[in-house]
Amino acid sequence: MSTRKKISIIGAGNIGGELANLCASRELGDVVLFDIPAKAEYAKGKALDLQQNGAINGTDVKITGTSDWKDCAGSDVIIVTAGVPRKPGQSRDDLVATNLPIIRSVADGVKEHCPGAFVIVISNPLDAMVYELWRRTGLPKEKVAGMAGVLDSARFSHFLARETGLNVKDIRAMVLGGHGDDMVPILSATTVNGVPLAELVQKDNLDAIIARTRTGGGELVKLMGTSAYYAPASASVQMAEAYLFDQKRLLPCAAYLDGQYGYKDFFMGVPVVIGGNGIEKIVEVTLTDGEKAMLAKSAASVQGIVDVVKKSA
Repeated sequence: MSTRKKISIIGAGNIGGELANLCASRELGDVVLFDIPAKAEYAKGKALDLQQNGAINGTDVKITGTSDWKDCAGSDVIIVTAGVPRKPGQSRDDLVATNLPIIRSVADGVKEHCPGAFVIVISNPLDAMVYELWRRTGLPKEKVAGMAGVLDSARFSHFLARETGLNVKDIRAMVLGGHGDDMVPILSATTVNGVPLAELVQKDNLDAIIARTRTGGGELVKLMGTSAYYAPASASVQMAEAYLFDQKRLLPCAAYLDGQYGYKDFFMGVPVVIGGNGIEKIVEVTLTDGEKAMLAKSAASVQGIVDVVKKSA
């Protein structure tokens, strides 16, 4: 007999609330909205609000607000948003000292109560936080992923659609590398329904779009005073759905590298296949020499911040 799926969201803030709303509206399964004890009542209130919203929308999903890890036990998917969001003027790397103890606490909860879950990490600095959660939990590498490339590729797609005046549904974009200012839009793998970008966008305009994509998160922080949450939540749910429904989606995500693309022992954005077993395959696409050089620069940035984490372990 089939049972309802269970998705636990760690962090009940802006992005956690939007994640819970998306999971409920799509009826992916029952939802646990977890936060620290000081925010337990807030999590319970948000859960109650969302369930009442479901009564209006006609969705029947149980949503639990809690600060007790026992309520997360048996989760099929864990989505980690916990941590302090960026503020104007901060880089993602600035958050290491602040968010590292938080991600370690989350990892301990996952290890004890949810050892069979597929874990999606959103917390920044993304590549370092997903590495530390994987290291501390000891989970299989295929069961831990970082949400980065789906969001970065969406931002790239949006800017390209506005530049060309074409429907964003026809943009096929891919952004790899670390989730930071050195991320790598792969132009050789980005088309508008098969039409190369060079035939539609002038080089100077394309360079400007790439630059804006790389600093897309910072642009939103400057505008809103905090990190984005609608698009990151949608990107994470896309990954969760691929796992829950064994969709075999090819998505750019931060995955553990063990020699792929010439790198190993850290997480970085690469094309992966997500299905019912988690990250089932890392796809190694052919890159141009220029793209290889950009990926090397991005990997060096990721390695640098991961080394900081390793030294503090």
